[in-house]
Amino acid sequence: MMSQRRGIHLDQSELLCKKGCGFYGNTAWQGLCSKCWREENQREKQKQIQEDWALAERLQREEEEAYASRQQKTQSQPSITPFSKFEERKTKEKSSKVNTVTKFFIPSTKTPPKKDAAPFDPQSSPSPSSSTSRKSSVDSDIATREFIDFLKPLKSGREIFKQCRAFTETMVYKRDIGADELSECVQDFYQNLSERLQTQFKGSSDEVECIMDEVEKYIMTRLYKEAFCPETTDDEKKDLAIQKRIRALHWVTIEMLCVPVDEEIPEVSDSVVKAITDVIEMDSKRVPKNKLGCITRCSKHIFNAIKVSKKEAASADDFLPTLIYIVLKANPPRLHSNIQYITRFCNPSRLMTGEDGYYFTNLCCAVAFIEKLDGQSLNLSSEEFELYMSGQASPNWPLTSGAASSSSNSALSQVHKRLDLLTGLGERQERVIEKARQLESDLIDWTDEVEQKVQSVLESFPPDMQNLPAPTASGAAAASSAIDSDNVENELLPPPLQPQVFAG
Repeated sequence: MMSQRRGIHLDQSELLCKKGCGFYGNTAWQGLCSKCWREENQREKQKQIQEDWALAERLQREEEEAYASRQQKTQSQPSITPFSKFEERKTKEKSSKVNTVTKFFIPSTKTPPKKDAAPFDPQSSPSPSSSTSRKSSVDSDIATREFIDFLKPLKSGREIFKQCRAFTETMVYKRDIGADELSECVQDFYQNLSERLQTQFKGSSDEVECIMDEVEKYIMTRLYKEAFCPETTDDEKKDLAIQKRIRALHWVTIEMLCVPVDEEIPEVSDSVVKAITDVIEMDSKRVPKNKLGCITRCSKHIFNAIKVSKKEAASADDFLPTLIYIVLKANPPRLHSNIQYITRFCNPSRLMTGEDGYYFTNLCCAVAFIEKLDGQSLNLSSEEFELYMSGQASPNWPLTSGAASSSSNSALSQVHKRLDLLTGLGERQERVIEKARQLESDLIDWTDEVEQKVQSVLESFPPDMQNLPAPTASGAAAASSAIDSDNVENELLPPPLQPQVFAG
């Protein structure tokens, strides 16, 4: 058992951020938490910006020196163009250089005009993509109405709604930016709004968390089409690769993963089915929080199945192999895209701490394990693993020395045995049919024989009605008045005695 666990065991410290901050890390962020990843990313971007500015300044100095040398040459020659023309040309060149450099650091110019004077109601917030048919328009309208209803009791509700609406409209217009840039914009908005709610609006931590949940629901419902599996990424390609990988691992058994679950128990089997349903349902949700909720419910069903099977509390070493088994059985649709969507656009505080962050980090580890799964992880030789992956063998088929030839011979021998068994069953069926036909013939002969005997008996004892004497009139009257005149079989009996008058 311990040798099997050795390939799947994951130390809980490996789930934490590599910076040692105590929060949960993520493979998509190179093992860092969202906070450390953003800080690291900001430092790298700041460094890149400084290098770009230094390069731009150097190029500008070289251009100015070249321009000065050209100007000195033109002054030594008869000048036709007035000096003011040179000054105008120099100003234009400098402004064009500055504009060229600053284009790398300013946001897109496709942002919509500001609408600060718009009233606070759903009718006054038209979608910038109203000219195009969006499948999520109904969900967006519902999310907008629910968000407005939530903000109405708050004093700062109008300002919060104005900022969220302006941000979503700006992001919808920036369709040319990449997924990472869009994620950074959303995360920056979360952070700035959260800090403003804490400082300016004096909200408690619970109130701020509740408001940020509704903000995430409103923003990501409206940006779902642009944010989920964007065309600028290879998410769809990786989805197909993971799906194909899981489909090829259909032969992996509970024993190989050392899963402490007994599906023969009805309650355990029911929990396994619910866990599979929840992880599949994750793809139907639009809000990152709701997707995380599906992962959390799936994990709780897994813990319940382990607890019922072992009759004791489940440990982390039991949970991860069982989660891997559930993912292999479920093969969730667009698994990579859903994980990336949660990573990019979920409220970072929810991924850093709490049960949602813990379960999500384990799911990422389970997917990474499946992608790198090999024979050593399952205590199999490389030859056995390749045979199972290629479909030439199965764990249900007994292997001899592990060679492909012996495996094929074993499979052929099993096929021949089954063919012999089928042949024997066919012969037995033919014999049964033949005996059934013989029994049917015997029944027909017996029926004919019985009918003949009955007919011969009837013919040997015919009713002799012609030799009976004709009854007289008095006899007929007496017979009609007899008490037993209705008895046809006793018509030949003498009439009953008549009463006699006794005179004495």
